[in-house]
Amino acid sequence: MSSQGLTQSTDRMRDAGVAPAAIDVFTRFYRLLESGATGMIPESDVEPLTDVTRRDALDVPDDAARDALQRTAIIKLNGGLGTSMGMDRAKSLLTVRDADPQRPDSGSLTFLDVIVAQVRAARHATGAPLPLLLMNSFRTQGDTLTALAPHDDLPVTGLPLDFLQNREPKLRADDLTPVDWPADPELEWCPPGHGDLYTALYASGALRALLDAGYRYASVSNSDNLGAAPDAAMAGWFAASGAPFAAEVARRTPADRKGGHLVVRRSDGRLVLRETAQTPADDQDAAADISRHRYFNTNNLWFDLEALAAELDRTGGVLELPLIKNTKTVDPTDPSSPEVVQIESAMGAAVEVFDGALAIEVGRDRFLPVKTTNDLLVLRSDVYDLDDRYRFVARTDAPLVDLDPAYYKTIAAFDARFDDGTPSLRAARSLTVRGDWTFGSGVTVTGDAELADPGGSSRVPDGAVVGPDGVSD
Repeated sequence: MSSQGLTQSTDRMRDAGVAPAAIDVFTRFYRLLESGATGMIPESDVEPLTDVTRRDALDVPDDAARDALQRTAIIKLNGGLGTSMGMDRAKSLLTVRDADPQRPDSGSLTFLDVIVAQVRAARHATGAPLPLLLMNSFRTQGDTLTALAPHDDLPVTGLPLDFLQNREPKLRADDLTPVDWPADPELEWCPPGHGDLYTALYASGALRALLDAGYRYASVSNSDNLGAAPDAAMAGWFAASGAPFAAEVARRTPADRKGGHLVVRRSDGRLVLRETAQTPADDQDAAADISRHRYFNTNNLWFDLEALAAELDRTGGVLELPLIKNTKTVDPTDPSSPEVVQIESAMGAAVEVFDGALAIEVGRDRFLPVKTTNDLLVLRSDVYDLDDRYRFVARTDAPLVDLDPAYYKTIAAFDARFDDGTPSLRAARSLTVRGDWTFGSGVTVTGDAELADPGGSSRVPDGAVVGPDGVSD
């Protein structure tokens, strides 16, 4: 039954023009899945990560940093549509910053605008060519390349601006055959997780193009994490280390109890990424113990392009990443639709593939992801300033924002309720909003602010202060 499912799946992939290397990767994972593999990493098999270099302790000579950055490419994962926030186009095209008063001609800025500005600023400061490559999906490529078209100084001769991630069939949970969903055939497919980065680089020819152009290193991050700006000192450190791979990690806080974290495998001492989906139920409490497992994975990575190419050449493009089995419904918005299995892998899991891989501790300024409108409100607010290199600089500790998902979950609903501008959050420790509130202009939030459900729609007046007792003039 399952071998029939594999044949049907690979035939479907070939008919859709999926790269042979990606089909080989899917085949490997499928066979692991049908053998009963779950990708689970029990607590008994690992030790906490303790020995970590710190970014703020680096002492890299300026010339070494510049030389390393000369040979570094910036790669951004840009396949996400922001569907959890009601978007149907590239998430990186979302406005993340209103017009900057210090740059009155700049207008509002999207994630992509900031990424481009960060690359330009680093080029200007160091003289490095710093090619920018985006890993797009079929659904983000068109809009993204259209948005980049006015930036005619961005491309580097001989290198593409983007390459495409692969796709694979969702599998019926009952028999592991590819699911059929005539109501929306696009939902029959899913991305293979961001571990597909390596296969996509290899199969698209982008990896070979980078090497042929003389680049040796890559700095990789998600396009929705604007904290991961080009960093010459880290490039210099990574080049001097001789390591094939390095992962940026940050100290966990109570807000980071869930999510991927690096551990050390007892059997061979290698670094391993353990995602929440790979943690057995009985080990969830141990994995969430931030005093034991102190570092979470930021998904900012560095790798040696030559080492990566050698490993992919050895395996025919099939990097031996651990399986992540993700069970969902074929239509994520319909819990009654058939249950499916999505075969996935994490790009950070490559840390266990390379002998001598390292971790480096970075500050929270390198990790500013936007996964919800709660995150977006903070990043749009005056908690952060943009410096002259378009890096987000925190002026105070970021408050915890919890907006009522019934009214603020989607971008359209969120923007409608903050149509007169983002409130000031510099004096806030937290903001909890329940019910349907629209915010006027010039609103200031202080302390542990709360807005209770008004029982209908209500408005915070222009210039009002929102605090622990609600709204005051």
